[in-house]
Amino acid sequence: MMKNKENPIGVYIHIPFCVRKCHYCDFLSYPGGMEEQKRYVRLLVQEMANWQKRFSFPAVDTIFIGGGTPSLLAVEDMDVLLQAVADLFFLKELSEFSLECNPGTVTAEKLKLYREAGVSRISIGMQSAVDTELQDLGRIHTCDEFLKCYQIVRRAGFENVNIDVMAAIPGQTIQSYEKTLQTVLSLEPEHISSYSLIIEEGTEFYKRYAKEPPVDEETDRRMYEITGILLEQAGYQRYEISNYAKPHRECRHNLKYWQREEYLGIGLGAASFMEHCRFTNETDMTLYQNMIRNGKCPVSQTEQLSLEDEMSEFMYLGLRCRKGISARQFYNSFGIRLEDRFGEMVKKYVEQGLLIHEGDCIYLTKRGIDVSNLVFEGFI
Repeated sequence: MMKNKENPIGVYIHIPFCVRKCHYCDFLSYPGGMEEQKRYVRLLVQEMANWQKRFSFPAVDTIFIGGGTPSLLAVEDMDVLLQAVADLFFLKELSEFSLECNPGTVTAEKLKLYREAGVSRISIGMQSAVDTELQDLGRIHTCDEFLKCYQIVRRAGFENVNIDVMAAIPGQTIQSYEKTLQTVLSLEPEHISSYSLIIEEGTEFYKRYAKEPPVDEETDRRMYEITGILLEQAGYQRYEISNYAKPHRECRHNLKYWQREEYLGIGLGAASFMEHCRFTNETDMTLYQNMIRNGKCPVSQTEQLSLEDEMSEFMYLGLRCRKGISARQFYNSFGIRLEDRFGEMVKKYVEQGLLIHEGDCIYLTKRGIDVSNLVFEGFI
C-alpha cells in the first residue's frame, strides 16, 4: 500500500496508438483501430480508479500525455480521458499540462477540447523540414503539413509549444539540418527538443543501419554544435543536453525525471518512480486489460532502489541538466557527503576538462556534454 504524499507528483499517461510506426521508433506504439482506442481509454480510466483505491492521490502539478500519438484519439474518447483526469486527480496545484501531437492528426475541434480541459502545452513532432528526410523516417506528414499544424495550434490559443527535431538521419547534411533549425526558429516556439537519431534494435532502421549509421560521428557532433550555436543565438537556453527553452519555459514535467521527483505512469508500459521504487506497467495489451478488469494496478516490473542506486541516479540524471547537481542537496538527500562517495571521480573528470566544480555546484563542460555518456558511466 502506498502512503499518501505531501509533495505534488507528476502524472504521465501513455497512448500507444499511431497512424503507422516510424522507421526509427522503438517506443511502445502501433496502429490501432477506433474500437481498440475506445476500449483502451476506458481501461485508462479504470486504471486511474484502481490506483485511487491503493492510495489517496496527492496533488498533481504536472501531467504529460504522450505516445504514440495522443492526438490520434477521437474527440469523444479524449473527452472521456480528460474528464477522468479532472475527476480523479487533485489539480489545484497543476502548473503544466502537456500533450503530444503529430501533423495529420490535429483538428481545431480537438485543440478546442484540449484547451477547455486545461492542457497548457503542446508538443509537436516535426523531425525535419525536408520532405525526403521525412519520407525516409517513415513520417506521415510533409513539412508543409507540419507548418499548417503549428498554425492551427497557435490559432487555438496555445502559448507554450515545443517542436521536436532530429539530427543524423538518413540523407541529412549539415546544410539540410541547418534548414530545419532555421525553419523552427522562424516559428519562435517556446521550447525546442533536438535529438540525434539512435539506431535501436527491433526497428526498421536497425535492419538497414545496425552495422553503419547513416551519418558519421564527426557530422553528428557538428550538427550538435550547430544546434547549440543557432538556438542560443536566438535566445534559447540549453537547460538539458537535448532541450532548449526560452526563459522560464522549460518542460516542468520532464525536469521531474532528471531531478528524481516522483511521478506515476498510467497506461500500457508506462513507467513510475514512487517511494524509492521504479516500476513499469505491463506491455502486453491482453495482460494489461485483464489485470485492470480484475481491479489490479497493472505493474509487471518493480525495482526497489538501494541507497547506492539512488546516489548514482542523482549524479547521472542530474548532470544531464545544464545547472548540474548540488553537493548540499546530495548530502540532504542521502546523509553522505558527495566528496566521500564520488570525490575521486569528480576530481578525475575536472582534471580531464569534463566537469566544472564551482562551490556547491558540479556541472558538465562543453566538452563534457560532447562525451556525456562516458561521464555518466563513471557514476553507475
